[in-house]
Amino acid sequence: MADRFRETAAVAKLEILNVHDHAALRVAPPIAGQRHFVPLVTSEFEAAASRFPILFSKNAETGDFYAGAMLGFKPGENVVHGTPDAGAADRLSEFVREGFFVTEDVIVLDREHARFATAAAAPLFEDGEPAPALKRIQRALAQLHAGVPRTASFLERMLAVKLVEPIDLSFSFDDGERLVLEGLYTISRDALADLDDTAVLALFRAGDLALAHAVIGSLQHVARLAHLRNDQLVAG
Repeated sequence: MADRFRETAAVAKLEILNVHDHAALRVAPPIAGQRHFVPLVTSEFEAAASRFPILFSKNAETGDFYAGAMLGFKPGENVVHGTPDAGAADRLSEFVREGFFVTEDVIVLDREHARFATAAAAPLFEDGEPAPALKRIQRALAQLHAGVPRTASFLERMLAVKLVEPIDLSFSFDDGERLVLEGLYTISRDALADLDDTAVLALFRAGDLALAHAVIGSLQHVARLAHLRNDQLVAG
């Protein structure tokens, strides 16, 4: 996930954010759109777990694990779009910061990003100071900047005690479509229960135990999202 965050910034045409050059610039609200799986950092786990499944996947290039919120079942399909859960998805830091990056401890922006080419936009600055929209973006960037390495460390510790396991997800929908989701992982409830007291205490003191339970508990939303998708297919 850290590699992905840096790579995205590297390929964009970036400008250092400053009031002189961007005083009149306006930015559209974040929208999850049609993304079906969005990266998370551990500080988002608790809130995300109340509405979405949290799963792990692997970076295709590095093989490193990263965490994400499941919003749909295949690329280009976000089943929570247009539902009461859409607002919660839009508040995820990955969406809030879109068009903005942190590089060498400064905020930069991609002036060509679609967020800057819409009438439904809010100012970045007011009276020379960051406006509410920019403050929100700054908080999201800070959360991601600190959270990416923390999340990687969390996953390393989960792997070290062998708590990460593949998850089999297959679905049959009323339109006849059958989907099998591959390459996804979760925390093993059984393996967690089998840990000795010393290991459990270490997880608790590191704050990992609550995060592991959040991941496990979030799996209840998989069936709910499947029912939601099915209802959308039936409704046409």
